[in-house]
Amino acid sequence: MSDLILRGGLILADAASPAPVAADIAVEGGTIKAISADLPADILPGAEVLDVTGRLVVPGLINAHIHSPGNLMRGTLDGLPLEVFMLYEVPQQDDGGEEAGVLRLRTLLGAAEMLRLGITTVADDAFFVPLTTTGAIDAIAGAYDESGMRATLGLDQPVVVEYEKYPFLAEILSEGQKARMRALPRETPEGMLAHYDHLISRWHGAGGGRIGAALSCSAPQRATPDYLRALSALARRHDLPFFCHILETRTQRVLGDMKYGKSLVRHVHDEGVLDAHMQVIHAIWVDDDDIALLAASGATVAHNPVCNMRLGSGVMPFRALARAGVPICLGTDEAISDDSHNLWVAMKTAANIHALGDPDPATWPRAEEILSAVWDGGNRVLRRPAPLGRIAVGAAADFAVLDLDAPPYRPLHDIRRQLVLCETGASVVHTVVAGEVVMRDGRLTTIDEADLVRQLRRIEPGLRDAARALRDSAAELEGPYREMVRRAFATDVDMERRLGR
Repeated sequence: MSDLILRGGLILADAASPAPVAADIAVEGGTIKAISADLPADILPGAEVLDVTGRLVVPGLINAHIHSPGNLMRGTLDGLPLEVFMLYEVPQQDDGGEEAGVLRLRTLLGAAEMLRLGITTVADDAFFVPLTTTGAIDAIAGAYDESGMRATLGLDQPVVVEYEKYPFLAEILSEGQKARMRALPRETPEGMLAHYDHLISRWHGAGGGRIGAALSCSAPQRATPDYLRALSALARRHDLPFFCHILETRTQRVLGDMKYGKSLVRHVHDEGVLDAHMQVIHAIWVDDDDIALLAASGATVAHNPVCNMRLGSGVMPFRALARAGVPICLGTDEAISDDSHNLWVAMKTAANIHALGDPDPATWPRAEEILSAVWDGGNRVLRRPAPLGRIAVGAAADFAVLDLDAPPYRPLHDIRRQLVLCETGASVVHTVVAGEVVMRDGRLTTIDEADLVRQLRRIEPGLRDAARALRDSAAELEGPYREMVRRAFATDVDMERRLGR
């Protein structure tokens, strides 16, 4: 890692800072060594100097939830309920799986998009089709390492048969359809734990500490209780995040009541796996008891507001969670359910959508709360040795440098409001990760973006063919899945998280 000095900038150190201050930043070994308005010229002899005069330096953004396997699928689908949507996203197939070159390409495309936006860190809950392989793990983690980005990778892979993940579905499907589902390749807890051994031993701490491992069960209903407990034990042993989608949809609320006789939050609590390592993803259909359990556990909730709208899943109860003391982080989910990795858009959406849920404006999120979700919530859930999401001595040297002459700041009144409500990411001119300038004056330095696009254009016809084939193969099951969702919406769950009647 080379040393770096950022000179002449205005620094917004964290979400609690009301206004930027003029100061220089010295970076040594990937962390911040000093911050001062008058750094001595010889503080780091031989260090590169990045002139950021008149520009705004903020902590690098943390995208706390994506699925990189969706990176090649943006624009392929209209909105659908999650349970139906996933039919068109994850093919039920038994072929040989995905090519390492394609995995590398799609991961680098997502990393390039995020680095351009000043997103320096990502939590990638990657799934694999049809099964996980060490080669696929290496391709994704290696691509992040190559990109210069900071990334935490989990392996999102169910270990139960498809129709056991849902309410009503087993009785709706034909015996032939169920038999075909049972015949498909399926992970085992033992096999997945072996893959985690590889992920942790090979990749955790790689890239000078930029690459990290996480555990993922996908969702509690997609795992066995023993597997849940084994993943939680690994998270505690290695102090890693544990990704878990919980109560994303009304159908999942119904499933918990039917399958476990309790909510899925109560289920993971009773299994002893709801703790501060867990990232509870979505948490839309939670009740007061669930929120109290989340608050007591120390778990962090990942808010994905654009995806939640796109799939009609509902509006997360932001204020109820925040009032209870539940930490919140922010994500874009995947590029098929958000259709971008633009965390700035997710920030603006999160700041505004909750105004539709309560007429009292005192409950609506403030700009500093949204920035805190990005920086503080992201830092909390990723459990990195050097703090992320702040500009402070000893913190990771991850920065986004923005042009204050750009349209979002004409005129400049309140920097936090304008970052959340006005910025689109177009104002980012430099991105720095671990003290390395990975985008300089709008050009990526670690990724040959033109070559990526050339590779993409070569495979694009095949991608379109695959999307059409997937739509055709999923059509057989769409009717039963829509009936399942219809029954779930006809079931009283004593709450509402959607607009309308």
